[in-house]
Amino acid sequence: MLREGRRLRGIFNGLPSPAIVEMCAYAGFDFVIIDNEHGSAGFGTTEHMLRAARASGIVPVVRCFEADLARVLDMGASAVQIPMVQDAAQARRLVEKLRYPPHGQRGSAFSTRAAGYGAFGGDGHTRRSNTGVALIPMIETPEAVAAAAEIAAVEGVDAVFIGPNDLSHAMGHGSDWKAAPVQAVIAAGLRAITGAGTCAGILALGPEDEERYAVLGARYFANVSTSLITRAFAQAARPDGEAALRY
Repeated sequence: MLREGRRLRGIFNGLPSPAIVEMCAYAGFDFVIIDNEHGSAGFGTTEHMLRAARASGIVPVVRCFEADLARVLDMGASAVQIPMVQDAAQARRLVEKLRYPPHGQRGSAFSTRAAGYGAFGGDGHTRRSNTGVALIPMIETPEAVAAAAEIAAVEGVDAVFIGPNDLSHAMGHGSDWKAAPVQAVIAAGLRAITGAGTCAGILALGPEDEERYAVLGARYFANVSTSLITRAFAQAARPDGEAALRY
């Protein structure tokens, strides 16, 4: 999907709920990002959410810390999205942890869910994992965005996602990631990623965001489940006028 060239629409979900994952699938999203950076799901619930994704036909990405990468991969994530990647050296280290030898240093175990608990382990599982599991570094500081082209060019990086909220904070603009200086850095980052021939991703909370960033080359767009749900609840609670809500 990341190599097809079309726009992809997904959703961050930090709620520890397999049902939400299924709802994202039935709503028509291309992918769901199970958010293990800011969400509250433990490993057991994460595994159930991965099962729900497989059963309902949506691609499951897991946003996780580097230290949790091995366990998330063995649970069967289709992709991993790693926050706060700062440079190409860190991206190369992540590739090493993601790929089995000879392409990396991932530890091998065929008793895991990813290998069908041994039902389809062995060399076939190794090949499928090395070619089919995507790595998506997140760049969220001015320094990381300045290195976007180098990060995107690392062999084994399948997409690069710019995190606008943390970027805005790092630049001194607080939560105002729509501020002109922040948007200028985002634009430069998206151009650098696409210029390296890699899929560029960004938060898009509505059609206007998507169109703005698509012009700059982005095509991996993510909304936020709690933002959509809370907005819908607020509209239901105040049918005469929408409550003021901010991501």
